[in-house]
Amino acid sequence: MSKPWQNKSGCNDPTAYAVEKKLSEEEQRISDLMRTVRYIVRLAGFELLNRLELRDVKTGRVSK
Repeated sequence: MSKPWQNKSGCNDPTAYAVEKKLSEEEQRISDLMRTVRYIVRLAGFELLNRLELRDVKTGRVSK
């Protein structure tokens, strides 16, 4: 079983784990938003033709 808080040598690496966990949470937030937008577009009877491009106001990170 994988232990995400350990590095390849089996030593605990809390800093890398915290960064990976934070990125994972941000990616999940973006994924949830995109899924919701697509759902609303379909409900309204439209079709999404191009990719959405979003910028997080807090972090400045751009997602496509």
